Amino acid sequence: MSEVMTDQGNPTLLNEIYTELYITEGDSGKVNNEHEVRQIEAASRRAATEETPIKCSDIFKPLPEEDKPIRSVLTKGVAGIGKTVSVQKFILDWAEGKTNQDVHLIFPLPFRELNLMKDQTLSLMELLHFYFEGIKETNISSLHKVLFIFDGLDECRFPLDFQNTVRVCDVTEPVSVDVLLINLIKVNLLPSALIWITSRPAAADQIPSEWFNRVTEVRGFNDPQKEEYFRKRIRDQSLSNRIITHLKSLRSLYIMCHIPVFCWISATVLERLLGKAESGEIPKTLTQMYTHFLIIQTNIIKKKYTESRETDNEMVLKLGKLAFQQLMKGNLIFYEEDLMECGIDVTEASVYSGVCTQIFREEFGLHQSKVYCFVHLSIQEYLAALYVHLTFMNEKKNVLQCYSVFSKVWAKFKKFKEIPISDVHKSAVDQALQSKNGHLNLFLRFLLGISLESNQILLQTRHGNKRSISHSKQETVNYIKEKIRENPSTEKSINLFHCLNELEDHSLVEEIQHYIQSGNLQHTELSPSQWSAVVFVLLSSVQEQDVFVLNKYISKHHTSDDGLLKLLPVVAASRKAELNNCGLNEKSCAGLASVLSSKSSNLRELDLSWNNLSDSGVKSLSAALENPHCKLKTLRLCYCEISDEGCAALSSALRSNPSHLRELDLTVNNLRDSGVKSLSAVLKKPHCKLETLR
Repeated sequence: MSEVMTDQGNPTLLNEIYTELYITEGDSGKVNNEHEVRQIEAASRRAATEETPIKCSDIFKPLPEEDKPIRSVLTKGVAGIGKTVSVQKFILDWAEGKTNQDVHLIFPLPFRELNLMKDQTLSLMELLHFYFEGIKETNISSLHKVLFIFDGLDECRFPLDFQNTVRVCDVTEPVSVDVLLINLIKVNLLPSALIWITSRPAAADQIPSEWFNRVTEVRGFNDPQKEEYFRKRIRDQSLSNRIITHLKSLRSLYIMCHIPVFCWISATVLERLLGKAESGEIPKTLTQMYTHFLIIQTNIIKKKYTESRETDNEMVLKLGKLAFQQLMKGNLIFYEEDLMECGIDVTEASVYSGVCTQIFREEFGLHQSKVYCFVHLSIQEYLAALYVHLTFMNEKKNVLQCYSVFSKVWAKFKKFKEIPISDVHKSAVDQALQSKNGHLNLFLRFLLGISLESNQILLQTRHGNKRSISHSKQETVNYIKEKIRENPSTEKSINLFHCLNELEDHSLVEEIQHYIQSGNLQHTELSPSQWSAVVFVLLSSVQEQDVFVLNKYISKHHTSDDGLLKLLPVVAASRKAELNNCGLNEKSCAGLASVLSSKSSNLRELDLSWNNLSDSGVKSLSAALENPHCKLKTLRLCYCEISDEGCAALSSALRSNPSHLRELDLTVNNLRDSGVKSLSAVLKKPHCKLETLR
C-alpha cells in the first residue's frame, strides 16, 4: 500500500504496489476513544508475541481452535492505516479467482455512498439494483453466500438505533437505509449473508459488539515493514538507510510510521531534503515534517497552476477553513454543502483536487456522486491549524472563540485591544484539554509548531518582531507548564509535553533526563509536573520499556505507593514490573488492578514480593485477574502477609475462564489448610491454565 491512495494522476495496479499489512485478531471489548496518535503510540509498545496475526484473505475463516462459522466482522484501524486498501485487495483476489471462491457475490457499499441515500425509503433489492444494475435478474435470496462490505463506519451520517428499529425480514419491503443496515447486521435480512464493516476505532461503538463474531485491527506497518517500505520506495539504498536512521533517532516520528500514509509523507520530504542536499534544517518534529510537505506540494501546484501567488494562498486558506470547520464537527468526509459553507463551489473543488492531488481528493461514487476528503486526517489537522494561525496573522482574529464559551466572554473584554498569538494558543490548549477523546491533540501540536519563527520563515508568514515572537512563545510555554502542574491526567500531560517539544522547549524533560542518568532520582523531591516528565521520558525513550524496576525511581521524599501510582502508565507499557521490597500496600494494589484490567496494558509479569499487601490488596488484584482484558501470566506474592481469605479470592480468579495466569508464587505466607484446599480444588478444573504453583 502506498501511492495507490494518493496519486490520482498516475493510476497504478493494486497488485503491483500492495504490501501485506499487519492485521491482528482482537476482542470486542470497550472501544478506545482517545486520539488516534495516542493509540498508535500505545500500539507501538505492545508485545507482538501476544497478538494473533491474521491475513486479510482469511478474515472470514475461523482460527484452528474455533469451531463456529464467522458471519460478521468488524475491522478497526486509524485513518490512513490501510482499511480501504485491504478491502480492495480482498475484492480483487476474489474477482481473480484466487481466494474466497465460496462467496457468490460481493457488494461493496461504502458509508460515504450510503450517506447520499439517507433520506430515501427503499427496499434492500432496490438499493442493490440502484448501485449494481447488473444484478437485476439475480435472485439474491437464492444465493447461498453473499458478502456485504460497509467501508468507513466513521463516515456514517445517519443514526444507527439498534434498540428501537423495526424488524424487517423481506428484501422487497421499503424502509430507510439505516433500518436496512441494522436488519442485515441483526440477521433478520438474508441470514446467510456475510457482513464486513470497517471503522476508525472512535466510531466503532455505533454498532453493539454483540453483533460481531470477530473483531480485527489493521495495525499498518510493523517495524520490519517500515524499513521494507522505505527501501522499496527509495531505490538509492544509501539514501534510504540515512532516512531510516534519521527517523529511528526520533521516536515520535518513527512511531507515526506505523501509518503507511505517514511513511509516504516522510519519504516525500526526506528524499528531497537528504537526497538533494537542499539547505534548511532536516525535520525533527511533526510540524516541521508537514510544513516541508506542504511547501513541496504548493511548489508542484505552481507548476500545474500558472495563476498568481495570491491564488495559491487563497486555495490553501479555503482548504484550511474547510479542514478546521469539519475537524471541529468531527467529519473526515465532506459533501457539496460542506464546501459551500467555506466558499468553495464544485468547480473550485474539482480544480483543487486536480492540482492538490496529494492533499485534497474528489471521489466519484458508484453513480458518479461526489464526495471530498483530505488524503489523511493528520493533513486535515495540519491545514486546520494553519488556517487558525493565518487568520490570526491576517485579521487579528481568534477563530477558536466560536467554539468556547469562556473565549467568547473573554473576547468582550479584549475587543478594543490587539491580542497576542499566545491568547490563541491558550484557548487551543484549553479546548484540547476539555476534549474527552483528545480529537484536538494533534491539531494543537501543529498550531504551536507553526508559530515558531523557523516554520514561519518556511511558510513565508512571519509576523511581528523577534522580541514579540519570543515573548509570545514564552507566554505559551509557561501556560502549558502551568496546565501540566494542574492536570492530574497523565495522558493529557503527555500530549502537553509533545506540545513543548513542538515549541522547542525541553527544559522539564532535560531536567528529568539528567536525574535519571545520574541515578539521583531517588534522592530528589519531584513536583507533579516533574513526575509527568518522568513518565513522558520513559514512555518516549528510544529503548523499548521492557522491565520496569520501581526502586530506581522511588524517592525518600515520597511514599512508595504515591510514586507507583504516578508511574502506572510506565508499568502498563512494560512487559515485566519488578515492584518487590518497595514498601507497598493495598493502596498500590488498587492502582495495579486498573492497569491489569486495561485493554492496552502490556504487563505479563508482576513481582510484588516482600510487600505488606494483606488480603484486601490481594482481593483487588484477584478481581483484575478475572477481567477478560487481563493478560498477566506470572504473579509473584512471596512474603506478602496473605492469609486464607486472600487465597480464596485468588482461587476464585483462577476459576474464572478469562484468567491467563500460568505461574503463581505464594511462598512464605499465612496460608492454612482451607487456603491450600481452595487452590487445590481449582487446579483440578479442566479450564485452569495455571502450570506452576509455589
